[in-house]
Amino acid sequence: MRIAIPAEDKGGLESNVSGHFGRAKYFVFVDVEGAEIKNAEVVEVPFDEHGPGDLPNFIREHGGEVVLAYGMGRKAIEYFNELGIEVVTGAYGGIKDVVEAFIHQVLEVDPYWKEKIEREKEEHECQHEGHNC
Repeated sequence: MRIAIPAEDKGGLESNVSGHFGRAKYFVFVDVEGAEIKNAEVVEVPFDEHGPGDLPNFIREHGGEVVLAYGMGRKAIEYFNELGIEVVTGAYGGIKDVVEAFIHQVLEVDPYWKEKIEREKEEHECQHEGHNC
């Protein structure tokens, strides 16, 4: 199985899951056999701007079968589903820890990720407009 995780930096298994799936500059692709991590590859996202379906196709082209992410939009999830790629949202923390927890079926996810991302988006928009929120 090949798992794709958006990363905060190019630190591979030592990196943290990016809180912003669509803005991640790097993805870590982790090859798992049985209950063991066999390999990890860091791949830089080849585009600065992306349209609908670009990231799901990028992950498919790199052999991703499962995506572990913190937050993700509904349309992106639908694209992954159409490609037969499983999506798990609410994953956070160190990539190695997240993958190992997923492998052993003990991954704890943040059930409030949607609310947190929406709140961050509103705060960003308010600050961008020059308001004191």
